[in-house]
Amino acid sequence: MAETVYLICAITSIVCAGMLFGAYRKNRGPLLFWSSLCFVGLAVNNILLVVDLVLLPQIDLSLWRSGVALVAMVMLLYGLIWKSM
Repeated sequence: MAETVYLICAITSIVCAGMLFGAYRKNRGPLLFWSSLCFVGLAVNNILLVVDLVLLPQIDLSLWRSGVALVAMVMLLYGLIWKSM
């Protein structure tokens, strides 16, 4: 059951990133761009979660997952603070 939730989260993040990027291409809002990059990072994080806990449980990828999530959040924070002014 947990594997299904992990996959649904990954798919949702990918769909959100695609929708945000499509809206950015149409409107060219800088916040849409940084939000889409953040969701790409969150999608990568969710994919790494599936790989870490389902496909390769003997290998610990938690540091990589945390690093990707940190970079994704920093990109959104950068967009919120400096690029939306």
